[in-house]
Amino acid sequence: MSTSYLSIQGVDMVFQKDSGHYTALNDINLNITKGEFISLIGHSGCGKSTVLNIVAGLYQATNGVVLLENKEVNAPASDRAVVFQNHSLLPWLTCFGNIQLAVDSVFKESMTKAERIDWIDFNLQQVNMSHARDKLPSEISGGMKQRIGIARALAMKPKVLLLDEPFGALDSLTRCTLQDALMQIQNELGNTMIMITHDVDEAVLLSDRIVMMTNGPAATIGDILEINLPRPRDRLALATNPEFNHYRSEVLSFLHHKHQHAEA
Repeated sequence: MSTSYLSIQGVDMVFQKDSGHYTALNDINLNITKGEFISLIGHSGCGKSTVLNIVAGLYQATNGVVLLENKEVNAPASDRAVVFQNHSLLPWLTCFGNIQLAVDSVFKESMTKAERIDWIDFNLQQVNMSHARDKLPSEISGGMKQRIGIARALAMKPKVLLLDEPFGALDSLTRCTLQDALMQIQNELGNTMIMITHDVDEAVLLSDRIVMMTNGPAATIGDILEINLPRPRDRLALATNPEFNHYRSEVLSFLHHKHQHAEA
């Protein structure tokens, strides 16, 4: 395996509560290569979002370290962008304006105004939202808002794109459309992505590896499943693919039978 692009080494997370200490994560170790798509899956409360927040620099691990290109991650930065389930668009800015805010914050010194405008328009095009360039968030659907959220994150040219259940609040048809769009974007741009999901089919469809986490407290990585399905992937063809269904069964088996974690 090639040298790790992103490395999570011996990460523990202990929260201080009124009732005492709560150990959310215990000894998380994961090496990710450049351009890899990783899904984190597990039951609610297993620490998936905590892992993501530590990689984003929003939390400081109690023990251990996160390295991105051999540099320690200890604060938020533009080399890591997060897409949340809630799109978090500013309602008074247009779709263009929401992306512009991020682009200006990162590239004001390195791009001319014309270059930044072109770059924003390119990212709108990447998520098929050029037609809504001048619309306000209140004028577009939930799925369209999430596309703008993804475009805003991609426009920052992050080394790692972090996705916290980005399609969890969407209807199944919109979800499928955005999954396909995300696969196409990653295929074209080669972004390194880490996504939290509760959807087994989504994890198998999108991922190179699925990281399955044990239940908390003191959640850790229970198993890692490599998804050796050729890309680009076609969801209709995979529906009857024996390998796809084998991977799906492996994840379901873990979630239903192997997730028990001894509590103190």
